[in-house]
Amino acid sequence: MKIALVHDHLIQDGGAEKVLRAFQEVWPLAPTFVLLHDREKSDPAFLDRDIRPSFLQRMPGGLSRYQWYLPMMPLATEHHNLSDYDIVLSSSSSFSKGVITNPQTLHICYCHTPTRYLWNDMHQYIEDLNYNRLIKRVLPFVLKNLRQWDTMAAQRVDRFIANSETVRDRIKKYYRRPSDIIYPPVQTKKFHISQPQNYYLIGGRLVGYKRYDIAIKAFNRLGMALKVFGEGPALEKLKKIAKKNIEFLGRVTDEEKAELYSKCLAFIHPQIEDFGITAVEAMASGRPVIAYEAGGARETVVPGQTGEFMDEQSWEELGTLIIRLEPEKYNPETIKEYASQFDETRFCSQIKDYVDLKWREFGERTI
Repeated sequence: MKIALVHDHLIQDGGAEKVLRAFQEVWPLAPTFVLLHDREKSDPAFLDRDIRPSFLQRMPGGLSRYQWYLPMMPLATEHHNLSDYDIVLSSSSSFSKGVITNPQTLHICYCHTPTRYLWNDMHQYIEDLNYNRLIKRVLPFVLKNLRQWDTMAAQRVDRFIANSETVRDRIKKYYRRPSDIIYPPVQTKKFHISQPQNYYLIGGRLVGYKRYDIAIKAFNRLGMALKVFGEGPALEKLKKIAKKNIEFLGRVTDEEKAELYSKCLAFIHPQIEDFGITAVEAMASGRPVIAYEAGGARETVVPGQTGEFMDEQSWEELGTLIIRLEPEKYNPETIKEYASQFDETRFCSQIKDYVDLKWREFGERTI
């Protein structure tokens, strides 16, 4: 069987890209179709892969001003020629689920979430944009058309895989489709246990919905050391409100991130995530996680064993938890062992078995 991989775009490095890398490990000869591929900003691991970007790559400002081409992204997605493939496996948090396939092609979509800025985070998305008022007034009309396309595109998928129960519920609500759950891959073996030092840690893609501002405000008042890793559109805003006890590290290497995790007193996770890979990475380093009790954290954090939950998404609640936290009461070995269930070897085995099974079922149905 010939298999093709489809991913939204390679213009950043996040959890979705970790899933794509795992797909490419399982099917190393499969080409990967994307809207855009920024070779400088995406993971260098993709440089040696067969990456096939859409015509948007050749448009003026296609990489540097890709937001301009948002209304054209559905067309560019549908322009991917997948007629030669038996199976299409898409990794989607926005457009890639909308590819057009032949009747004899099985399309399985690994859905990280129904498109955030079209559904559950639309209002926050518009508010956080650094655009003038005129654009913000026009944008809802653009998003309305995209939302209609997104709903239609979801019906083209033969099988949905959700990365958590939270995402399964969203797929059911917004797309009216059932889905199976396979938790995303975490490279737990790359993380190690060390003697903790006197700082807390937070990080990832610095965007508004992750609510890193809650942590900044809490540590501003506590005066304790907080290290922040990662880049994103919210970086400058966070720097402006942060006091001197908060250190911004920017983009870090995998090795540097592993060291940061292993030596922190605890990892802070104030956001609602679809799954939350960074929280699992921290636990793979033997460190407890303070998380908001919502989204994927409810499926990964065990109160009293691997971390604690915030009842409210507020700096007051977070500050109270940090004051009461006793990091020494958590067993690093127990936390690391718990995190191992999310290792990428488990994911690769599960996703391969799933695709093989659905291909057999698909073949029996079409005979």
